[in-house]
Amino acid sequence: MIAKISETLEHINLQGGWPTPRLHPTKEIDAASSALFKQKDIQQNLRYGPELGSSNLRGAIADWLTESYAPKAGPVVSERVAITNGASNGLACALQKFSDPSYTQGVWMVEPTYFLACPIFRDAGLGGKIFGVPEGDDGIDLEYLGNRLQEVDERTDPLAEPRKTVQGGYPKIYRHIVYIIPTFSNPSGGTMSLESRKRLIKLARKHDALVVSDDVYDVLRWPASENEALEAVGAFTPRLVDVDRNLEGFSAWGNTLSNGSFSKIVAPGIRVGWVEAMPALISAMGTVGATVSGGCQAHFASIVVEKMLSSGALSSHIQKTLIPTYRARWLSMTKAIREHLYPLGVRIVGDEGEKAGKIAGGFFLYLSFNACAASGPTIASIALDEYNLKIAPGGIFSVPDDPESKVRGEDTYLHGARLCWAWNEEVVLVDGIKRLAKAILDASK
Repeated sequence: MIAKISETLEHINLQGGWPTPRLHPTKEIDAASSALFKQKDIQQNLRYGPELGSSNLRGAIADWLTESYAPKAGPVVSERVAITNGASNGLACALQKFSDPSYTQGVWMVEPTYFLACPIFRDAGLGGKIFGVPEGDDGIDLEYLGNRLQEVDERTDPLAEPRKTVQGGYPKIYRHIVYIIPTFSNPSGGTMSLESRKRLIKLARKHDALVVSDDVYDVLRWPASENEALEAVGAFTPRLVDVDRNLEGFSAWGNTLSNGSFSKIVAPGIRVGWVEAMPALISAMGTVGATVSGGCQAHFASIVVEKMLSSGALSSHIQKTLIPTYRARWLSMTKAIREHLYPLGVRIVGDEGEKAGKIAGGFFLYLSFNACAASGPTIASIALDEYNLKIAPGGIFSVPDDPESKVRGEDTYLHGARLCWAWNEEVVLVDGIKRLAKAILDASK
């Protein structure tokens, strides 16, 4: 019996959004941990941690964010920061404290979306209220979102009160939740402009929405042109939390929460993240039941990260290891796509080439198969079955709770795929793209 081609090829996974283990800063983690155990107060560090996290780490993160983003609204202060068990935990805790299944009218997710966030919303009791919003050339479609928010608000009793009360420990409940990844989005790779961010904040204020933005990829950024030095990357696009507090008319609670994580820049297993928002909202985050019971949900790991951040080891790791490595991989992948896939009608969504001034980053890019003779699902199936290549097909990025999500995606993201460059080395990435080209040719016969 002749073996299938796939049985002779080593598996390549371009779907998983994980950093390569060799990039984990093991020496730096070891040094930080060793330094902690040499401290005379190590026994204190092994106790329950403060609900909002170590004050030293909160301050170190605030300083790091201030240095990184240079927000026009002023420095980030520690009162704006709380420590979490990672971005997923940050989202879950925010929903526990600031949403109410009987009062919150909708969760609005950009489509294509990070589909693994959906179960977190369902666990918060918001199943049946999770809706998709199309993504345009500049992030979430704000006209569509505004119209849908207005429709829902008009059929909602304006006198309705949350079941979660102030007296019960819930000082603020939002009418809507908007979930997006505004910079180097997962899965599309897109980044919202500053003007669109301002418009989104104004919409959120009008409709009493909390915009939860996963800001987990922002610091992984580089010039798209390989002829430009890394130092030419320029200023960050202001985060939504900075736009919110810099726009006239902001409230004490605000309408944004920045959800950060060290999973992508230290290691996923470190299980430490942070949230940033207005001080009133952050203070309330410290009253989430599980946190009150057990203290900071990532206490010991968080003080390891504190050592790495305060010593400069983490910033050095990002600048000297992660960014150069990911940039080289991104360049190898995009060049291979243009060489092997573009002649077949494939395109990188939002591709402007490696022109001067363009910024790339994050973990992902999105391919469109719309101009191919074969469908996206067929291409993905043949790639896996015949070429032992796993890609993330567009169908998994719909909003499963919204029946109209896949209908809207029929002409766009459903006939595409997300690819990740963070896991594989350059030579493997190029091999994967060549296999994908063969799969497309096979699917088109």
